[in-house]
Amino acid sequence: QVQLVESGGGLVQPGGALRLSCVASGLSVMDSTMWWYRQTPEDAREWVALIMTADVTNYVDSVKGRFTIPRDGARNTVYLPMHDLKPEDTAVYYCSHHHSWGQGTPVTVSS
Repeated sequence: QVQLVESGGGLVQPGGALRLSCVASGLSVMDSTMWWYRQTPEDAREWVALIMTADVTNYVDSVKGRFTIPRDGARNTVYLPMHDLKPEDTAVYYCSHHHSWGQGTPVTVSS
């Protein structure tokens, strides 16, 4: 009964910024560990970021200092604001909790 819906992806130039959103139903994002993953055009799947219930966060080294993972209890939404985007960030981005996944939102970073 958990549903996760990602949005906010699109086409952006290198050095630009986007904010991804993940609206959750059937769980509280404030009481859950939430994850972001991405799948590249070459079908490589990579963990990107997570946030725990105590607001402890972890990030893959390649995005540290560029991405964050804030959340909003009133909107029951987890975000992935991204800045200084690079071509290697191009991927379909998914949010997840346990074994639940959204449908993904694509991000393309290109000139």
